[in-house]
Amino acid sequence: MELIFLGTSAAIPSKKRNHTAIALKAFGEVFLFDCGEGTQRQMAKAKVSPMKIEKIFISHLHGDHLLGLPGMIQTMAFRGREEPLHIFGPAGLKEMLEAAMKLGYFSMNFDVYVHEISAGKIIEKEEYVISCVETEHTVPNLSYCFEEKKKPRFLRDKAIKLGLRPGPAFGKLHRGIPVRLGDRIIRPEEVLGKPRKGIKITYSGDTRPSENLVKLAKNSHILIHEATFEAGKEDKALETGHSTASEAAEIAKESNVKNLILTHLSTRYKRSDIIEKAAREIFKNTIVAYDLMSVEVRKYATEDDN
Repeated sequence: MELIFLGTSAAIPSKKRNHTAIALKAFGEVFLFDCGEGTQRQMAKAKVSPMKIEKIFISHLHGDHLLGLPGMIQTMAFRGREEPLHIFGPAGLKEMLEAAMKLGYFSMNFDVYVHEISAGKIIEKEEYVISCVETEHTVPNLSYCFEEKKKPRFLRDKAIKLGLRPGPAFGKLHRGIPVRLGDRIIRPEEVLGKPRKGIKITYSGDTRPSENLVKLAKNSHILIHEATFEAGKEDKALETGHSTASEAAEIAKESNVKNLILTHLSTRYKRSDIIEKAAREIFKNTIVAYDLMSVEVRKYATEDDN
């Protein structure tokens, strides 16, 4: 499982920071959270193919978070994509995207499904669940949570003692399906260990400090939170609907997350140390993301998760 920060700037890109976009590689899929202008070029640098993206999650309808969508969709069409693309975001996304897709001439052989959502569970698969909440920006903003559904450990020795032989029955029991052994039914709970917590990643989008986000991020392994401004710029952050580094750190602390990654930095900050230092005074396990930074998510798991 890998996080790739494709863009880490705020409203205006700089020489070192592109508009916001984060790719998550997990379970053979590539999930994209936000898609600012220039995202597909960043993907080329990071060797992430847009053809592997099936689901895109847009936090809000400001241009620095979504203007990369039309170009990316056209690129998919030029490359002969046939698989459908699902895009999730707040109300108004469908109208915006329909208008953008009328720019220029091109043909498409695949379907684009736009899902306008508000709060709650969005997707649930065997391996993961994705949910969102509404948070506080100058326009409606959605914060997202990706949570791995990790199976309990399979107790192989115990299964063998019960008379089972290694084979398909092991797999069924691990998936929660009872199996018959002679005249007896062996139930999954007889051969499974304690529940295990899967990887949990929460992404804020653009927001003021929010109780909804605290609840969503509770006990996350990684909280990705915007830090548009340095500590001491709370008035500016309040005016623009953003957070300072210290406010993001307070959210991390209150949410009891394991690690905080700050992103969405204003171009006024040529160096990130002023952002990182302020956050670490409140929440030690903080780093500031930079463009094309790659994070191996599993290293943030604890022994209890394995």
